[in-house]
Order: sequence, then structure tokens, then C-alpha cells
Amino acid sequence: MSTSLSRRPVRALLLIIALLAAFGSASALGASSSVKVEDNFFSAKKLSVSRNTSVTWNWKGALYHNVKVRSGPAKFSSRTQLHGSFVHRFTTRGTYKLYCSLHPDMTMTVTVR
Repeated sequence: MSTSLSRRPVRALLLIIALLAAFGSASALGASSSVKVEDNFFSAKKLSVSRNTSVTWNWKGALYHNVKVRSGPAKFSSRTQLHGSFVHRFTTRGTYKLYCSLHPDMTMTVTVR
């Protein structure tokens, strides 16, 4: 067997590693962040993330809540729930003002750069 044939998989693997390093694994594969939904507040009042970041809201309190966009470049909303989680991937840059429609003073801001 030729040594040039056995080196091809190694070269391909090295090329993949170099590409991931060049683009940064978080931006190439997508980053993530999490927020707790507690009784009448989000654990983060302000969150700044890169485009294509997935944010997960995790319900931890004893009351029903949801996550809705009050203003921002794209609209989304979670269902109203007591337990569980909700994930949204931010693909559009801008500032998102979020709130719980059951508790309108429960707010947070996500800035997508």
C-alpha cells in the first residue's frame, strides 16, 4: 500500500481542524446561551449574543410564564408554560425587547450583533 494513500485521511482531518480554528468553533457551529424564567423575572435583564446563537429559556419558578417579543427585528413567542424550556435561534441582528404577557413588567433585552 502506498504511503500517500494512507496520509489522505490524516490530511483531511488536519484541514477540518484548521478550518474550525480559523472560523472559531462557536461561530462555525453556532453558540448557545441560557436564561432562567423565574417567578416574575428573567435571570438575565440584558443579554448580548452573536448572530446564529440559540438561547434557551428554562422555567424554574412556580408560576406560568411565556417569552414574547415586544419590539425587535423579528417576532417570536413561546407557549405559556409552568415547566420546561423554549429555544429560539437569533438569526437577525438587532435589539429585541422581550417580556412575559402574563407579567408585563417581567422584561429583558437581547442584543444580537
